[in-house]
Amino acid sequence: MCRMAHWTVSTPQRLTLEEPVTRLAVHLISGRLNIVGTDGPARVEITGIRRNVTINHEDGVLAIKHDRVHKWPRAVWWLAHLGWRLRVDISIAVPRDAAVDVRLIDGPVVASGLRAGLDVRVTSGRITLLGIDGQVRAKLVSGPVEAVGVGGELTMETISGELTLADSTASRVNGVTVSGSITCDLDNPSGGNIQLQTTSGEITVRVREDSDLAVHLHTMSGRITSAFPQLSGGRRDAFGVLGDGKGKLVVSTVSGGVALLASPVDDSVDDSIGDSVDDEVTP
Repeated sequence: MCRMAHWTVSTPQRLTLEEPVTRLAVHLISGRLNIVGTDGPARVEITGIRRNVTINHEDGVLAIKHDRVHKWPRAVWWLAHLGWRLRVDISIAVPRDAAVDVRLIDGPVVASGLRAGLDVRVTSGRITLLGIDGQVRAKLVSGPVEAVGVGGELTMETISGELTLADSTASRVNGVTVSGSITCDLDNPSGGNIQLQTTSGEITVRVREDSDLAVHLHTMSGRITSAFPQLSGGRRDAFGVLGDGKGKLVVSTVSGGVALLASPVDDSVDDSIGDSVDDEVTP
């Protein structure tokens, strides 16, 4: 039997949904969004609101969106006229295995504790991912992406902004930025595939000393440094095999340097990402 619930929210309030939620779809114009995976029932808490938000729950799909305000010429119209008038601050708790899809024009998004993947796209703002698993995609036009403790398959993209990845066990990582630096701390399983690319910016990658990776580092204008003597090459390219080379690490920047650092296997050793680089790859 199909069950449907509908709310039009104009003031701060909290809703608890007793029926199951298998998918969350959020389409907002401006605001602050926090999404967390939980073992309890789904909940929606709105703490600040300037324009009505509609909430629909049908056949396991929880949909949250701003009322339609205009057939925008994309971002230009709202940047000039709406901005703060459409802002809403929302916290959403959904089951950990719920699939999540987010679209937000302006504002920060924080997502944590989800296991079935996430697709979040923001025009201008910030994306923070904490303890996410599954197929994860984070895309920004302007702003940084930060991911901590992310597994599964991760794609991070931004045109102008930094990409930061820490404590990652993702089997596949694809990080791309046009203007901005990339910093990654990787603890990848055997057979991982990591590809990082920026047009203008530095790339710093740290992997375990016992990693199994085929490595290729490339820069058009910059310096390559490496803590692994197994790598050889020149000013623009360095390559080599770490361990048995089951995985792949490809790093490329047009304007900027590339640094490959080593994290000790012994957790008792200080392993801050700022550890010094032992060797420089030279012609």
